[in-house]
Amino acid sequence: MRHNGKPSHGNGVGANLYAQLRQILLDHGCSLVRQGKGSHEIWQSPINGSRFPVSVTISKRPIANAILKQAGITSKL
Repeated sequence: MRHNGKPSHGNGVGANLYAQLRQILLDHGCSLVRQGKGSHEIWQSPINGSRFPVSVTISKRPIANAILKQAGITSKL
């Protein structure tokens, strides 16, 4: 928790969101192509053939859903 009483969105939330996003991508046949710059990975979708970056520090649900959309996945977090 932060000093102001509100929960912090540091490593715990982001790491959990990344794990959920990663599992959905894998369940839909997406594959990790390579490590990108910094904290990003490059993934590829078999659904639409696109390659897209995924931040391992992702902490915002709308961004995670946008990544799923890029992959051609209709599921949402």
